Amino acid sequence: MNFKEAALQLHKSNVVVDTHLDLAGEIYNRYMAGEKEVIKNKYLSNFKKGGFNIIVSSLFIDDIFLPEMGLRVALGQIRALMEDIETLNGEVVLIKTKKQMEDVIKENKIGIMLSFEGLDPIGNDLGLLKIFYELGVRAAGLVWSRRNYAADGCSFNPVEEGQRGGLTKFGVNIVKKMEEMNMLIDVSHLNDEGFYDVVKFTEKPFIASHSNSRSIHERMRNLTDEQIKIIGERGGVIGINAYRNIAGVKEGENPVKKLADHIEHMVNLVGSKHVGFGFDLCSGYYESELKFKFEPYNNDSLNSHADAVLITEELLRRGMSEEDVKLIIGGNFYRIFNDMLQ
Repeated sequence: MNFKEAALQLHKSNVVVDTHLDLAGEIYNRYMAGEKEVIKNKYLSNFKKGGFNIIVSSLFIDDIFLPEMGLRVALGQIRALMEDIETLNGEVVLIKTKKQMEDVIKENKIGIMLSFEGLDPIGNDLGLLKIFYELGVRAAGLVWSRRNYAADGCSFNPVEEGQRGGLTKFGVNIVKKMEEMNMLIDVSHLNDEGFYDVVKFTEKPFIASHSNSRSIHERMRNLTDEQIKIIGERGGVIGINAYRNIAGVKEGENPVKKLADHIEHMVNLVGSKHVGFGFDLCSGYYESELKFKFEPYNNDSLNSHADAVLITEELLRRGMSEEDVKLIIGGNFYRIFNDMLQ
């Protein structure tokens, strides 16, 4: 088999999904600096080369804006994303409904879905969840790696801290309301205590949009084997994270092989129906934030979305069937979205 050609064909002829990109935040930052047409100039070509149909854009709020500016910045990110999409003449669509998603696939367009990366923008106001739903937000990571009104986030590295908490009373109300509204619950960035509270207080499938295996790389941002199995048993999906420090890519190590190790481990635990892509490619976002605080920095395992086919090629090379690979590159998350959207 020509694995490269087979991988390219699979991406060309099947649904391909990435469940985590800080796109709205990057567009907002660039618009604030006077830059326009961000998707067209920086992403569209590579989305197409990678065969991507659906990209989930997070709404992520930097620490410097919290708490006072969280709501304002989140709304600004949605506005900037909508304005940027309008410049693309229908080639890219903001997905709010099942029909819109189906049309994106049928017409070979690119659909953007919105998700919170931390519920910081709503503070402790449950009613704001409905407002953001009307604006197109269809999923929510309860926390980023910090505490908010809903729950505690997990640290990236060991830190000195007091007693950790799981879901708060507000957090329990949030997850119940999200299930009632058909919003997808995302446990990436949640600490272990919060993870098991989500299991306790919810009934529907939930996802980890951009998390890896703690057995492959010991890090609190990653999932234990037990957590992976629970997500699988619930019918959920885990998106593989391509951020080097979360994947555990060492200096000189092939990052594609490392990402395939995480995928292979999860598939061995729960089968191919519960793994997908959630790359968390951050270089563009970091670049857009230079005016605030960041130095030039790139910790991505992939140069762009076009490189996603390299992971597919590696999975085929390891003997994974094309049917299993179709699920991983997008079929699984498409199934979840199809069940969730109305």
